[in-house]
Amino acid sequence: MALMITDECINCDVCEPECPNQAIYLGVEIYEIDPKKCTECVGHFDEPQCVQVCPVACIPVNPQQVESKETLWQKYHRLTGMAPATTPTPTPTRG
Repeated sequence: MALMITDECINCDVCEPECPNQAIYLGVEIYEIDPKKCTECVGHFDEPQCVQVCPVACIPVNPQQVESKETLWQKYHRLTGMAPATTPTPTPTRG
């Protein structure tokens, strides 16, 4: 679920630097979120940082971009270039 910024945004500039994926940018009138980059901070923080710092609570989930946690993790791995953690295969023991 990518987030979105509504027209209640007051352009206070606090959300943009908090985004670890650089998904937030200044649009024509208000800040906007690139849904291709937004992971809701999955992989970085427990909660979306832009939502935490927004003084007017204008950053809801974008109903046009509903994604599962797994999809957000996949996006995080794609954006960061970090491979997903895997469980190592046990080495057989001789006995």
